Amino acid sequence: MIKLGLQARFFLSHVIVMLVGLSTLVTVGRLYSPRLFVLHLAQLEGRGFNLGLVRYQLVSGFESAWSQGAFWSVVVGGSAAGGLSYLVSRRIVQPLLQMETITQKFAAGNLQERMAANEIPELDRLAVSFNRMAAALGDVEQRRRQLVGDLTHELRTPLTVVEGYLEGLADGTIEPSTDIYQRLARETARLRRLVNDLQELSKAEAGYLPIYTQAVAIPPLLAALIQQFSEQLLEPEPIFYLECAANLPPALADPERLQQVLVNLVGNALQHTRRGSITLRAWSTDQQLWIAVIDTGEGISPEDLPHVFERFWRASRSRDRDGTSGYTTGTGIGLAISQRLVELQGGRIVAESQLHQGSTFRFWLPLA
Repeated sequence: MIKLGLQARFFLSHVIVMLVGLSTLVTVGRLYSPRLFVLHLAQLEGRGFNLGLVRYQLVSGFESAWSQGAFWSVVVGGSAAGGLSYLVSRRIVQPLLQMETITQKFAAGNLQERMAANEIPELDRLAVSFNRMAAALGDVEQRRRQLVGDLTHELRTPLTVVEGYLEGLADGTIEPSTDIYQRLARETARLRRLVNDLQELSKAEAGYLPIYTQAVAIPPLLAALIQQFSEQLLEPEPIFYLECAANLPPALADPERLQQVLVNLVGNALQHTRRGSITLRAWSTDQQLWIAVIDTGEGISPEDLPHVFERFWRASRSRDRDGTSGYTTGTGIGLAISQRLVELQGGRIVAESQLHQGSTFRFWLPLA
């Protein structure tokens, strides 16, 4: 079976419509035009004209003239309509062929091609949608490359350290000691934590991370969290504060995932607040329960603030030489995980900060 392309189908459909119209015109004209002409002659004879001697010649001449006129009308009209149909079909199909060419370039790795605007509204909307999709694909590819580069960078440091120590232990340039083994253990733990965080982020972004929501009492959860971090502090500062009403309504959340979010946020605040305080604040509105982690630490610069929830984001990419600003967890994806976990529980997280004055990470969850 022969498969016709879209342009051939358009042209063939136009030709079929044209042939049907012309054949209908010729058939109807052939059947009724002579009869109408004879009736017209009869009306003339009724008015006193004597057409008996030339009646046959008039009818024959009319049929001959009509046949020739119909023939040339079909030839000229059919040729013009056929040519116009071909041009219209080609004009309609050309943007689609261009799109096919661009998609082939996309498959070859060239993501910079775009569709031109079209005067046909439907095709123009298709071009706009295609260009929007192309821009999104380009952004995804850019993020993929950045992710591979960042992941390579994150893995290279601990692997280099482990490799160096193992080579030194093997050739005898480094004496085995408890300190060396502890350093190796820390680097392998760092690698394991990075792999675990990547796996969890991947599950969260794909929607495979199970979320079991229930009514969660917030005050005891925050109090236990402050006690946990306070016991780990070796310095008198920062100081932890809790601002939360005892009768705060429960939130609809997954207790384990909520604690994970808070641990990430408080851990970040603790990492970048050497002096001052860290405050955990909770309050409720009509339909939402808000939790904020507020610190008086380094803060985040305005150009860095929009990127704090990006995976593997490091403020060192844009920080000044004096070492200011920067929020990140040990693996660089803790805030990305926190954002996704909050969204999976039906909430939203935002960040506010001023450089050298502190930062506030706050999120809301629905009330139970």
